[in-house]
Amino acid sequence: MKPLLSILGTVALLTACCALRAQTIPGSIRPSAATLPPVLENVGFEPALNSQMPLDLHFRDETGRDVQLREFFGRKPVVLAFVYYSCPMLCDQIQTGVVGTLRMLSFNPGRDYEVVFISFDSRDTPQIAAEKKNAALLRFRRPETVSGWHFLTGSKESIEAATHAANFRFRFDEKSNLFAHASGVMILTADGRISRYFYGVEYPGRDMRLGLVDASYGKIGTPIDHVLLFCYHYDPSSATYSASILRIIRVGGILTVLAIVGGIWIFRRREIRAEKEKLQGAH
Repeated sequence: MKPLLSILGTVALLTACCALRAQTIPGSIRPSAATLPPVLENVGFEPALNSQMPLDLHFRDETGRDVQLREFFGRKPVVLAFVYYSCPMLCDQIQTGVVGTLRMLSFNPGRDYEVVFISFDSRDTPQIAAEKKNAALLRFRRPETVSGWHFLTGSKESIEAATHAANFRFRFDEKSNLFAHASGVMILTADGRISRYFYGVEYPGRDMRLGLVDASYGKIGTPIDHVLLFCYHYDPSSATYSASILRIIRVGGILTVLAIVGGIWIFRRREIRAEKEKLQGAH
């Protein structure tokens, strides 16, 4: 059984990589349905920027409490990922990747942003969701952030509505009792709109930080973050931030002009001071 789980997990991972490659190469041709195994048909993840997540959906949190998705929105950006908690391989890597990347940031869940994992397996229970949350908190090593982590389970209807809004498509294989799915994470604005997304199971800390600053509309982050946002732009085709040469040149030009003006001002101040000293000496 273990070899079978490993093989299926690898297939799911390869599916995610294929989805990523199709996204990152402009004009690339996706494989036709005839070239894919049946279990991988209609599996993918292509969120549309600025799409609205339905915040009135009901789920259960890790304590079993009935919650509406909007409870985690309203004031802060939200990091959201679709996983299923009994996944033998890929979902654990997604959760580990999210936790590892967020650990690199000085921002804190609960204070600066919220983290929400939604299981797309309606059979998952709050008990297993609580286990996943505890494991994430142990890896994150900031117990004071417990209120910022949310692991949700829900009905098929709520799951379908949420995944449809994010264009996250998965497929259940009855023979293996496993799901085929892609991997990635989204950053949403406080009002529930998709601001940024990143593919795979590892997410660059710089991209995650800039994505959170972007989604917060500048409410979090340092002045350096805001300068970096001016110099870097988000490319939806590759789902990454990359340097904008023109913006960097503009920033360099502005800094050069400021340096010249500042130098002239300092030089003139010194000249005026020297003239005053001469006049005082003459008297």
